[in-house]
Amino acid sequence: MPATLSSPKAAAALRTSARVSVELLLVLAMAAVALWLLGRMWSVVWPLIVALFLTTLTWPVANFLRRRGWPPAVASAVVTVLFLLVAAGIVALIAVPVASQSGELGDGVVEGIQRLREWAAGPPLNIGDDQITGAFDAGVARIQDSVGSMVSTLLTGVGTVVDGVVTAVLSVFLMFFFLKDGPRFLPWLTRQLPGRLATDVPVVAGRAWDTLGAFVRSQAFVGLLDAVFIGLGLWIVGVPLVLPLAVLTFVSAFVPIVGALFAGFVAVLIALVSNGLTDALIVLAIIVVVQQLEGNVFQPMIQSRGLGLHAAMILLAVTLGGSLAGVVGALLAVPVAALIAVIWNYLREQLSAAPEEPAAEAGATVRP
Repeated sequence: MPATLSSPKAAAALRTSARVSVELLLVLAMAAVALWLLGRMWSVVWPLIVALFLTTLTWPVANFLRRRGWPPAVASAVVTVLFLLVAAGIVALIAVPVASQSGELGDGVVEGIQRLREWAAGPPLNIGDDQITGAFDAGVARIQDSVGSMVSTLLTGVGTVVDGVVTAVLSVFLMFFFLKDGPRFLPWLTRQLPGRLATDVPVVAGRAWDTLGAFVRSQAFVGLLDAVFIGLGLWIVGVPLVLPLAVLTFVSAFVPIVGALFAGFVAVLIALVSNGLTDALIVLAIIVVVQQLEGNVFQPMIQSRGLGLHAAMILLAVTLGGSLAGVVGALLAVPVAALIAVIWNYLREQLSAAPEEPAAEAGATVRP
C-alpha cells in the first residue's frame, strides 16, 4: 500500500518554511537599508576605507617604532612622512624617466602612426589618403557637434579628480590618527558597549583587523609578482622604461581589473612606438600570460591562505563585486567576503553546542 502524506507534518513544514522566509526577508530588508545608508554616507565612508587600507600597510613600521619606546604621536608622524616620501618616490620613478624620454616617445608615436597609415594603405585594406582624410574630417565634424557633451564630460572628470585629491588628503590624515590612537580603540569600544556586546564586538573587530592586514599584504605580494615577471619580460624584449613600467604595474595591482588593463595598455603602447609591432605583440602576450596566472593561480592561492577563503570563493566575490559596483566593488569584494567569513565563523563558535561530558561507564564502582 503506498505511503500517504501526513497532514500534521506537511502543515508543520509549511509553517517552518513561512517563518524562515519571513525572517530571511527581514534580514534582506535590513541589509538593503544598511547599504542605502552606506551609499548616502559614501563621501565619508570611502576615505575611511582607504585610510584603513593604508593603516594596515604602514602599521608594522609604526608598531616597530612604538615598541622601541617612541611616543605614539612621533612614531605616527614619522611613518606618515615616510609614506608620503615613498609615494612621491614612486611618482618620480614613473614620471622622471618618461619625461626624459618624452622626445623619443613622441617621435616614436609619429613614426608608429605613419607605419599604421602605410599598412592601412596596402592590401588587404587598401585605404587611400582620400578615405583617411574624409574619415578625419567626419571625426572633426562630429567632435564639433558634441562640444557641449564634451565640456560636461570634462567638468565631470575635473570634479572626479578634485574628489580624488580630497579623498587622498583626508585618508592620509585619518591614517595618522589611526596609527596614533588605534591601539586605544578596542578598550574604548569595550567600555562603550553594554553586556555581551562588550566582549563580542571587540573580538570580531580584532579578527577583522587581522584579516584586513592579510588582504593588503597578499595584494602587495601579488603586485610584486606581476611587477617582477612583467618587468623581466620587458627587459628581455628590450622595451625602454622598464623600471617605471614595473613600478606602474605594482601600483596598479591594488586596483583590480582596470589597474591591470591600464598598466598593460601603457606597456604595449610604449613597446609599439619604440620597438615596433612584433615586440608589441610579444609584450602583449607576456602581459596576458602573467595576468592570467596572477588572476587564476597566484592571487586566489595567496589570498585563500591569508584570508581563510577558498580560491573559488575569491573569484566569485570579485566577479560579483565588479558586476554590482564596478571597480570599487571589485576592489572591496575580497575584504568584504573575508569580513563576512570572520563574522560567520565567530557566530558559529558562539552558537555551537558545548561538548557533552562523557557519561560514566556502566558498571563502574564508586570509591568512598
